[in-house]
Amino acid sequence: MSADTKRSDPQAAAVTLRGLGWKSHFQQQLNEDEALTGLRPARVTSVRRSGLHVLGPDVDTALPPFVDPEGGDGANATIGDWLLLDSELPTARHMLERFSLFKRRSPGTGRAVQLIAANVDTVFIVTSCNQDFNVARLERYLTLARQAEVTPVFVLTKPDLADDPEAYVEQAQALDRSIVVECVNAKTEAGANRLLPWCGAGQTVVFVGSSGVGKSTLVKTLTGEESIVTQGIREDDAKGRHTTSARELYQLASGAWLVDTPGMRELSLADVKDGLEIVFADLSDLSEHCRFNDCAHEAEPGCAVKAAIARGEIDAQRVERWKKLVQEEAHNAMSLVEKRAKDKALGKMIKTTLKGKRR
Repeated sequence: MSADTKRSDPQAAAVTLRGLGWKSHFQQQLNEDEALTGLRPARVTSVRRSGLHVLGPDVDTALPPFVDPEGGDGANATIGDWLLLDSELPTARHMLERFSLFKRRSPGTGRAVQLIAANVDTVFIVTSCNQDFNVARLERYLTLARQAEVTPVFVLTKPDLADDPEAYVEQAQALDRSIVVECVNAKTEAGANRLLPWCGAGQTVVFVGSSGVGKSTLVKTLTGEESIVTQGIREDDAKGRHTTSARELYQLASGAWLVDTPGMRELSLADVKDGLEIVFADLSDLSEHCRFNDCAHEAEPGCAVKAAIARGEIDAQRVERWKKLVQEEAHNAMSLVEKRAKDKALGKMIKTTLKGKRR
């Protein structure tokens, strides 16, 4: 029996679609496609290199990796996805359309997209009150959340390591006054319970943040899972070490589902144009008043952004971070477009070859 099966055994009798996070979004897809009749829904609760683990009413089993035949960057099933299984054989036949998806461009120089989690309701953006705290990184995670249309919550851990933790809270809050900022001690139940308002039955939440900031500790405290490995930060630079090697979906006592993901030192953005426009809405709106449509906000005459900086109305450093992210997103998006075109051409060639062989 797998570790995943052992973990879900106490609740096996109570497993329902609604309890797993089933929504009208998924039911509507079943209602509209008669070809899906008779297939059993199950949710991906674990993703490893060897395959997936899925859970559903009367379903608790391991499956090989699944790739949606429809193709695309998000073709691979990831944590939180809903798969439709053959009614007799334990094999996946179809993946339901997601209502949210977190992804990033894979680390390194490749063009691949790495999926983080699917069908998430709330994202806890976790950082710590020490040298790991980085406004630019928080803006990156916030852009991901806005692009996915998922509710973001800033979670600041390790307040005991800071002389003035409120200063960190104010910096995070300044990024968006509409976002809740929670400062918690991840090791205590009382601290972790501050996140329960977003953890109702059937809700799915994900923790994102760099290694060592306390994500796994929060998961361990909320779930009571002693098997979750945690490590402290390095004393020399306050950097964390990876403590999570696989993506897991844990159920809380409240009935919510919690995703634990590996820490990410590198978060390269792609396909997040809408997210950037939301996070930096004031700068995006201001740039529309520049004299030139392609203004780079450097030395061009009639630049509304530079004029606002000169008047002290906006922060010059924030503008530079915005410009960097816009340029990065445009570059990565172009790379993905090229990759998709190449993949499409390859698929067309394969189909043509197979058609010729049949003839």
